[in-house]
Amino acid sequence: MHSVQAFLAYIQSEKKYSIHTVQAYQRDLEQFFLYLKSNYSLGEELDTLSHLHVRGWMAQLKESGNEARSINRKISSLKSFFNYLLRQQQIVQSPMAKVVTPKTKKRLPVFVQEENMDTLARQLPNPITFKEHTDRLVVELLYQTGMRRSELKNLKESDLDVSNKRLKVLGKGNKERLLPLSDAMIDSLQNYLLLKKTEVEPSASHFFCLENGKPLYAKYIYLVVTNYLSLVSTLDKRSPHVLRHSFATHLLNQGADLNAIKELLGHANLTATQVYTHNSIERLKDIYKKAHPKA
Repeated sequence: MHSVQAFLAYIQSEKKYSIHTVQAYQRDLEQFFLYLKSNYSLGEELDTLSHLHVRGWMAQLKESGNEARSINRKISSLKSFFNYLLRQQQIVQSPMAKVVTPKTKKRLPVFVQEENMDTLARQLPNPITFKEHTDRLVVELLYQTGMRRSELKNLKESDLDVSNKRLKVLGKGNKERLLPLSDAMIDSLQNYLLLKKTEVEPSASHFFCLENGKPLYAKYIYLVVTNYLSLVSTLDKRSPHVLRHSFATHLLNQGADLNAIKELLGHANLTATQVYTHNSIERLKDIYKKAHPKA
């Protein structure tokens, strides 16, 4: 469908959405229009769509076992698409106006306790091989900066600013931000680059790479973090994003300003960062129950 392709091109080139986000929008829209074709024999007649068609799709998604969070994401894709069509004057009214999204249960960010991260740092043996150096530094950097897996994967050697003790990362929407680094982390990163020069082909421009010189891939980073966290945590989730949650939660527990955490995480607004305050409140409740005689 021409209008869908035009919309996808718009969010990729104008809105600077990542390729993964664009692909997710594409899947959602393809599923919706396939539903319309199968159930209503509708094709590109966008001006004939109403909220009833959307509600029907939502009902089918629910019957198929999709959770409310997944359905809401798909509805968000439709809203963005039809708002785009409104701005392009391809339709005069959005079928999403009367659509109510299902309520979702609030899920607190999963994080590793501070003492467990300290235990992990103490217990790990000193790395010997290039792979061991890579793996350990990947985990340490994710936890000490709170960056996303995709941001770490795309780091370049030129992103390291030794003199100013900071690292430049490219976040969502191609937004750059600068992350402060400790002296110890600066030393670790510099030593890694020196080792890399002797172990890997000089053409490897990505900061982190495999022994063959190719950049790390997403699944590799995921498995490394999972293996490391399994040594100190019994959490069901042990992904790189758990380290990001741990970074933010530990900062907040130590009294860091919420706006500062927002900037470090690269959140577009404070609402996304405020979810970490719930973890801190739960922690205070736990302390109160254990310490107060009347609790």
